[in-house]
Amino acid sequence: MSQVKLSELPKTIAASLLEIGAVALSPNKPFTWTSGLKSPIYCDNRLTMSYPAIRELVADGFAAVIRERYPDVEVIAGTSTAGIPHAAWVAHKLGLPMAYIRDKAKGHGKQNQIEGRIEPGQKVVVIEDLISTGGSSLKAGLAVREAGAEVLAVLAIFTYQFEQATSAFAEANMPLETLSNYSELIEAAVELGKVQSDDMLKLQAWRENPQGFGQ
Repeated sequence: MSQVKLSELPKTIAASLLEIGAVALSPNKPFTWTSGLKSPIYCDNRLTMSYPAIRELVADGFAAVIRERYPDVEVIAGTSTAGIPHAAWVAHKLGLPMAYIRDKAKGHGKQNQIEGRIEPGQKVVVIEDLISTGGSSLKAGLAVREAGAEVLAVLAIFTYQFEQATSAFAEANMPLETLSNYSELIEAAVELGKVQSDDMLKLQAWRENPQGFGQ
């Protein structure tokens, strides 16, 4: 396993994402998301697949969290599509079965929403790459519950730390943990010279009021 303590993971992961361009920050010239939201951050964690050392760090981080906090897990389930490779690597490290969860059931064949095998009563950890509002990740977790299994937690690489997501997971009584987060990221960005310290207030303001950013 990579020699990184759980307490050091948030900063280490944040710095790694910045260094490979998986996360880009532009507080003075915001990105426009598909939803139309103006944002100073753009995240594409799929890039981690192309960097063996970083994908290993991510997989080791997930595995360490699971060993310490969810030792009773029986199945690792990835969200389609971005969570699938990470779930596969983690399942391999832990010697556990792996499945993945589609956004919706297939329209043909057996019409599966869950691919692989999750049996009623099994304890499952769901792996995701990114938590924004939390909607798609919660949907995946609920699909596991509908299959009669227990969701021990949803684990993700990164979260924007929106209150909407925190509240949604709390309301669903579904634990959520992430390897890194927006607060750690903007601190790492200043340390690495990716943004100026004067931009910190803008970046913090976006998380608190994403709808009003840039207005």
